[in-house]
Amino acid sequence: MTRPEVWLRGALPGIAPVLQPAAHSLAQVREEMERLLPPLSADDAWRARPGAASVAFHARHLAASTDRLFTYARGQSLSAEQRARLEQEAIRPAPAPDGAALWREVAAALDDALAQLSTWSAQPLEALLAPRAVGRSALPSTVLGLLFHAAEHAQRHAGQVATTLRLTATAEGSAGPA
Repeated sequence: MTRPEVWLRGALPGIAPVLQPAAHSLAQVREEMERLLPPLSADDAWRARPGAASVAFHARHLAASTDRLFTYARGQSLSAEQRARLEQEAIRPAPAPDGAALWREVAAALDDALAQLSTWSAQPLEALLAPRAVGRSALPSTVLGLLFHAAEHAQRHAGQVATTLRLTATAEGSAGPA
């Protein structure tokens, strides 16, 4: 029998009730990516169907965007390194990272995000409602809005990883890991 999804296993320790949905979402993404990414070769990770992004792009974007959204939640601006990483997410570097390397990148970002949720859990609710500016345009949000968007955004790209794996495996004539 397979385990229930993370949100059906109970509260995650050290996370405030109001942040449990975001933590459950990030933990679910972590489990799914741990299953899907490590077996991939670099070629499999970077393969894409016409008009669609590769698994590698979605994994890199998932990790980097989570980091960026949590940076905004802390009330900080992006660093030069974060801005440069944004420009490089879709570009296949040489040598290209394989699934195991992509997994390490994703796991590190998600582990850091979950640790930050624990830190935010120790803050009063008012701190979660504090306004935050997003991006160069300083679009309005709140700490809570950013934390939840980071979680749903990670879920979106985890779904893209799973779907892209199925589509590229079908195109190659195999069942694929998904």
